[in-house]
Amino acid sequence: MKAGQRFDVFAAFLSSARFLTVLTTATIGTAALAFAIRQTIGWAGLFGILSALVVLWALILVMKRGEIEWSGLLPISLIIFVGWAGASIFWSRYQWATLGSLTYLLAFTVLGVAVALLRDTIQIVRAFGDVLRLVLVASVVIEILSGLLIDVPIRFLHVEGHLDQWGPIQGVLGARNELGIVAIVALITFVTELRTRSVSRGVSVGSIVLAAVCLLLSQSPVAIGASAILAVAAAALFGLRRVAPERRRFWQLGLLGASVVVLVLGWLFRQPIIGILDATKELGYRLNLWRRIMDIQSVHPLEGWGWIGNWRLELVPYVGFRNLPGGAPSSAASAYFDAWLQLGVVGLVTFLLLIALAFVRSWLLAVARRSVVFTWPALVLLALITTALAESSILVEFGLLTLVVCTVKASRELSWRQAFATPPGQPELPHIS
Repeated sequence: MKAGQRFDVFAAFLSSARFLTVLTTATIGTAALAFAIRQTIGWAGLFGILSALVVLWALILVMKRGEIEWSGLLPISLIIFVGWAGASIFWSRYQWATLGSLTYLLAFTVLGVAVALLRDTIQIVRAFGDVLRLVLVASVVIEILSGLLIDVPIRFLHVEGHLDQWGPIQGVLGARNELGIVAIVALITFVTELRTRSVSRGVSVGSIVLAAVCLLLSQSPVAIGASAILAVAAAALFGLRRVAPERRRFWQLGLLGASVVVLVLGWLFRQPIIGILDATKELGYRLNLWRRIMDIQSVHPLEGWGWIGNWRLELVPYVGFRNLPGGAPSSAASAYFDAWLQLGVVGLVTFLLLIALAFVRSWLLAVARRSVVFTWPALVLLALITTALAESSILVEFGLLTLVVCTVKASRELSWRQAFATPPGQPELPHIS
């Protein structure tokens, strides 16, 4: 076989539907299990896997460059946020750490963009469903092993072995809040699979039960509170989808007003709500952490200290949090505080712009499009944005990959650049995902 023929065979293999399915599943699985991979084979192993995935996706993008509509390829808000994070290396007090963290950020961003460009929405939902089933099953198995069979904590995975006390459990994700957030995304995904009939009814129902059990056993106030908000939003979304198109604007405005009222009432009655969720201890820890961040951030309010992602407690200013009552943190326990601390006011504003535009686009698509699969990005984004109030997982690994996938999908469906690119008098071709 000649060299040219071998290349054609290799290119056909990389571009095949089956290989793309496997690669998508492997990409999402690496993001979801990043903590377990890192704890098992170290940072070098995780970076090796990520490098291989990035190279493979890059090759496929090059081979399929003629099939991709490049107009409006990336949302400008995402470019600005990643660009500002990259620029922070010039004023960072820990430039070498910022360089490594930027590489990590870019890897998951590129992977998310590639998945969003080359896979349809239903294919993405199926890949997320397969991965999250594996993650939740593995979490239950490891908790049964630790909490019931050997009755010993598995320290390197941060599994405490409290299943015999009905939780809290951490699974293979390292923390109960992380397990709770993944369980919420899994619930949304499994319900979408059920409604689109993309897997059998038995698998869908079993997966939904599994996700609900993991959510409850995580005993995560953050995830349980977010799931309540999500349930109300999902009911409102499916209600809006049934309203006649000419009346939707009125109902959308009414929903916006009702949301503002609920937020005000939630703030006024925050103490009883915190008591119901049994989150007094966690809230006290976070408030103490956030006060210290505000004190430190007064030094670099506009530009921040430099991008770092997950905290490195041996570096300034994070070394000052080592002796925080309640334990040393690995993040600001809020994506918004983390964006502010690391990237300053400019970074926080760009992050807020990114998630706001992504959510609004996704919500409008979910209301207007007939297929139920379009509700998945909107509800997943709402889950990530809500939990970002008390966790920073949206800025790294699985949370970041999911954010990028949903953002790029929404931008390509509702892009003002594509609207301007359409010749006058010629209707814009519909996008099918």
